Amino acid sequence: MTIDRRQFLRNSAIAGLGLTFFPELSFGNPLKQKLNLAFIGCGLRGEEHLKNALQRNDIEVKAICDIDPNRLKLAQSMLKEEGYPKALEFGVDEYDYRNLLKLPEVDAVIIATPWVWHTPMSVDAMKAGKYTGVEVSAAMTLEECWDLVDTHEATGSHLMILENVNYRRDVMAVLNMVRQGVFGELMHFRCGYQHDLREVKFNDGIHPYGYGVEFGEKGFSEARWRTLHSLKKNGDLYPTHGVGPVATYANINRGNRFVSLTSHATKSRGLHNHIVEKGGEDHPNAKLEWKLGDIVTTTIDTSNGETIIVTHDTNLPRPYSLGFRVQGTKGIWEVDGNRIYIEGEAQKPHRWDEASEWLEKYDHPLWKRFASDAEGAGHGGMDFFVLNAFVESAKRLIAPPLDVYDAASWSSITPLSEDSIASGGQLQFFPDFTRGKWIKRRSYNWIKDSY
Repeated sequence: MTIDRRQFLRNSAIAGLGLTFFPELSFGNPLKQKLNLAFIGCGLRGEEHLKNALQRNDIEVKAICDIDPNRLKLAQSMLKEEGYPKALEFGVDEYDYRNLLKLPEVDAVIIATPWVWHTPMSVDAMKAGKYTGVEVSAAMTLEECWDLVDTHEATGSHLMILENVNYRRDVMAVLNMVRQGVFGELMHFRCGYQHDLREVKFNDGIHPYGYGVEFGEKGFSEARWRTLHSLKKNGDLYPTHGVGPVATYANINRGNRFVSLTSHATKSRGLHNHIVEKGGEDHPNAKLEWKLGDIVTTTIDTSNGETIIVTHDTNLPRPYSLGFRVQGTKGIWEVDGNRIYIEGEAQKPHRWDEASEWLEKYDHPLWKRFASDAEGAGHGGMDFFVLNAFVESAKRLIAPPLDVYDAASWSSITPLSEDSIASGGQLQFFPDFTRGKWIKRRSYNWIKDSY
């Protein structure tokens, strides 16, 4: 697989892959043959990005940064195994990444750190002139959202939010259908992050994964930082996996925009019950009062008159689902149940059809052509495409397909939902992070501009 994917990136087909994502490529800056890349954060997500980057022949990993020496050691071993030279290391303290950003040889950085560091690191990276890729969500407060936008506009440095779900195969097939008018005029969407994360939020690194009840300083991996948000915040803490694809369908920031939202939260029971079950009623963590409601529901209104329902549900037992629904004047698709109904083409009126044939018929040209090259890249192959979009944009110094305005508007759902819940569901208005440019910004034509 490694040899095949590297060979793929050596041949001229990569130019076609770039044009799939970026209609401006033929008019953009001269192509940089090698991208000098650095990684800030070498945890589980950073490791995945590094693994995929090492399958390419158009990057050089110049530096890595992490405050955990074991993660630096692992990253260096990955470089060695793939035949790359040793990278410069940074991780003396939490701010040593700033020394990495001073390296003139680094062109671009990928930031895969705990959430609270995403904006400060991204701002510093853009100020240092680095092409910046940041994991989701990009920001936690409205002030941080504006920091990202203001820094991009002041420096001219680009930022891409690395939302991999936008590149999921079924998501892109439905995008193809949306762009070809299969659903008619778009009316309504549903999406969310519905994923039982109790195993992630409580893990002490000693018990088998999923059986600990510790977090914070006693926790392991994401339990060291992610769980604290559930203790102290009540809102949609992780909106972009669901909202990212829906925003693309609806052309948000490109002829459309989020206008307002209202959010509501249930009571909190799931995390407490997990602690009692695994650690007993006398465990110190059983006395904690968790602020995050087990299910947070947000309704968004758009400028073009669509509505979007977003669900955050991570603390109760349930199967994984992003809950996608796309509904228009001609039909509807739902990911749960893999079902679709297109008026006049359904097998029976008012009855769901199985969606597989439709998804195959409208399989995105990108996936048709490069599915085999994406195998093994993580998350069903979509990690290959999101990294490639970042690398190809950075090599040309052009705006990425998922840009700083997307990062700000999608991420702002978190603080706005918090404010709405705190005020009893009161309506909250989205800032216009584009400062009016959304009216004339043209949509990416992910189909016509592909080939």
